[in-house]
Amino acid sequence: MANISVQRIKREFKEVVKSEEVAKCAIRVELVNDNYTELKGEIAGPPDTPYEGGNFVLQIKVPETYPFNPPKVRFVTKIWHPNISSVTGAICLDILKDQWAAAMTLRTVLLSLQVLLAAAEPDDPQDVVVAKQFKENPEMFKLTAKHWAEVYAGAPSNTPEFNVKIKRLVDMGIDEHRARVALSSCSWDLEMAIETLFS
Repeated sequence: MANISVQRIKREFKEVVKSEEVAKCAIRVELVNDNYTELKGEIAGPPDTPYEGGNFVLQIKVPETYPFNPPKVRFVTKIWHPNISSVTGAICLDILKDQWAAAMTLRTVLLSLQVLLAAAEPDDPQDVVVAKQFKENPEMFKLTAKHWAEVYAGAPSNTPEFNVKIKRLVDMGIDEHRARVALSSCSWDLEMAIETLFS
């Protein structure tokens, strides 16, 4: 890895580790294999959002051309959000693409992702199914996002009725995650989910 990017990442890494603002926002970053090219980030779900109480893990890959090119970031923790793929964890955020500037840092990226959880951009979606639900049925979106945060990010549980429907599909031989995706995509309409899965 180019020396300039290693020095820069080391400095930013310390900045994130020591920053009070970052600690207050419950954001963390750690090295993977003592290597500055791959980091593991964590952000807490922001208060007053469906993600509150959840802890979301991120994979951060730092290119040799950093800081002139953005880090490649994706959600490892599964999440139901219009700008994050529910399948791959890919993120649609302008600063991770064409709006990146060399003055931006790891701290900027982590805080921006936390803001994205609180303020989705459904008109520029990464996940079209989630964005459609977000726009057409906001209450159902909130419940679904909350359920995913409980199951995958350890948020407090308060959607037990969804688990009953998932169990019905699991009893039919469907894998639990596949059942959850089908139900989430069909706004928890069991009949519709069964039709989708078995058609």
